[in-house]
Amino acid sequence: MVEIRRVLCFVVILSLIMTSLIPNNANGDVINGKTQRMIYKANKEGPYLGLVIPNLFEMNPLLHHPSFQPTNLTIDFAGRRFRFGTIYEEKVILVMTGLAMLNAGITTQLMLSLFNIKGVLHYGIAGNANPSLNIGDVTIPEYWSHTALWNWQRYGDGPENELALEGNGDYTREMGHLRFANYTTNNVVSDNLLNRVWYQPEEIFEIDGAPEQRQHAFWVPVDSNYFELSKKLEGMELEKCINSTTCLSDPPIVRRVSRGTSGSIFLDNSAYRSFLHDKFHVSPVDMESAAVALICHQQKVPFITFRSLSDLAGGGSAQSNEAEIFAPLAANNSVAVVVGFVEILATLNSKSSS
Repeated sequence: MVEIRRVLCFVVILSLIMTSLIPNNANGDVINGKTQRMIYKANKEGPYLGLVIPNLFEMNPLLHHPSFQPTNLTIDFAGRRFRFGTIYEEKVILVMTGLAMLNAGITTQLMLSLFNIKGVLHYGIAGNANPSLNIGDVTIPEYWSHTALWNWQRYGDGPENELALEGNGDYTREMGHLRFANYTTNNVVSDNLLNRVWYQPEEIFEIDGAPEQRQHAFWVPVDSNYFELSKKLEGMELEKCINSTTCLSDPPIVRRVSRGTSGSIFLDNSAYRSFLHDKFHVSPVDMESAAVALICHQQKVPFITFRSLSDLAGGGSAQSNEAEIFAPLAANNSVAVVVGFVEILATLNSKSSS
């Protein structure tokens, strides 16, 4: 019954999208008939695993990976290119999001609305906020948060003062705050006109909930089954060297971790990195994963994220950790892990169908 409802919901959503994207003017269809027919034909061949990828730098290693077998089908829509293929006989759709939360959210929603998707796998590189992890390690967080949605408190108010619009239920002090005066360079805690920012949960509207009835989410869990299966990835051998002269001192490993966080901010500041780790106990920090998580959570689609650490955000380790140096290695390692995960799913599907 749940599967029937999901299929019916998918058909309704697709019909609404097709209708709404045809404007009543002389400019022609935003989505033309040929594209509609291609989408319809593709969905008859589904369902697919959707691989959501931040940029071409992280996509290209997968496009050239021997396990990826492209088909002759590519669908371009709304500035996105949806590439079809297989990995270990699992049907997949690859799509690049572009930088940051807005692009990642839009792209993920487009994919889920247009295509018959049974699960979403997100991968890429990330900064590291956890000093116990190393460059090149591939992290698999159980929870994701968006830590760039704030209520910026007015100067003169403190933790005991209600936030603007808190009484309406729009904002909360539950998730905690960052006080700017704690980060003066003269080691003297003083006042600061910037005061403090309070971290906020996202408003979400679940697909099976009442329309326009908001809920809130700060920590979004990945799919529990996917997370359990990801145990099998621990012990994978990953790349250690960029070339014959530049290698990591510690062999990279796959690590399942508690939490990761995202925001449309490139984090290259050690003080804020330490704050995020100490306050929220996060490991990878990036610019897209929480958006993918929030969309999949609302649409009730299983998802998991694999993020390989390219640098210690803000510096500070004994080893050189500039992202420009180790980003290619980190990208290759994230691809190796996501391919390994697809192989696990393909093996399970093969056993269940035999």
